[in-house]
Amino acid sequence: MQSLTRYVLKQTLMLTLAFTLVFSAAVWLVQSLRLIDLIVNRGLSLAIVLHLALLIFPRFVEVVLPIAIFLAVLFSYNRLISESELVVMRTAGLSQISLARPALILAGFGALLLLVLAAYLLPFANREFKDLQFEVRNRYASALIQEGVFNTLSDRLTVYVRTRDRRGELGGLLIQDSRDPKKPVTIFAERGAIVNTPAGPRVLMVNGTRQEYRIDSGKLSVATFDSYTLDVNSTVDAPIARMREPEELYLNELLVPSDTPERDAALANELHQRLLAPFSALVFALIPLACLLPGDFNRRGQGRRILAAICIAVAFEIFDLGGRNLAARSAAALPLLYFGTILPIAVGFWLLMRDRGWPWLRRHAPAAG
Repeated sequence: MQSLTRYVLKQTLMLTLAFTLVFSAAVWLVQSLRLIDLIVNRGLSLAIVLHLALLIFPRFVEVVLPIAIFLAVLFSYNRLISESELVVMRTAGLSQISLARPALILAGFGALLLLVLAAYLLPFANREFKDLQFEVRNRYASALIQEGVFNTLSDRLTVYVRTRDRRGELGGLLIQDSRDPKKPVTIFAERGAIVNTPAGPRVLMVNGTRQEYRIDSGKLSVATFDSYTLDVNSTVDAPIARMREPEELYLNELLVPSDTPERDAALANELHQRLLAPFSALVFALIPLACLLPGDFNRRGQGRRILAAICIAVAFEIFDLGGRNLAARSAAALPLLYFGTILPIAVGFWLLMRDRGWPWLRRHAPAAG
């Protein structure tokens, strides 16, 4: 019996690894192509772009792994049925749970990996990504400037550029600087360029005006200039000073109360989603098991059962995404996340223990040949 479990587990495990690597790599490459512009047209180094691309990879693994488990279990057990191998195993006296044991073991491995991702790897990657993003924003601000749009370098510093050439020269600049709340500054310039200095990036501007509004006195002062330099180093967003977002925090940090009810709600929502993430591996393993194993085997094909498994998996994913969106808006929707996770697990085990198939599948399926 243990040799049969190892035999089926090996097949499902290899397929899961293959699906996970292929799907994650495909999505990662598509997303990484967006960063090529930072090398070709923005002058950012290849090492930094590769570092940014590497830090977003764990996000794709978290999404792809449950789907890979679903496809691996569905493909493996359908092949075992079509080749009558499961019929032989059942004839040898294996129960429904025994037949499902390899997939359940695989789901356990997947849940453990998702737990490691949720508890450590994802917050670590998100934290490193945000910190590196800040460093790029301050040391390589020119790489983030795009023409024709308002570029937010920080919460209080916005830059608009009408044109930008390959040499990095900027034309038609508009800068809104509110880093000093008492004296917001608006700057217009015909031309300019961003220069990286040891003290941080600076904007060199030619032929423009500088408007400064003093809120306490209500006075507006306007000055014209032939050349002007503006320091755009945004230390207010430094990793040490800025407040970490919930996805950057480890599990123990999510339990620490904050100063506002809104942030407490966001932390609680993130904590619940992290705790439920590992169970998705079990759900996606039970769906094909509950559709393929119960009832009589049909050597002519399991098309109806496979279609049912796919539809149920899609419905679960839609419900899960909807529940996450609702929970992000209101804490009252958090029970939906647990209901949408516990119900498929309970129904799946009930069907396996009941040793009977879905009634409508048995009734409409053709007789075994």
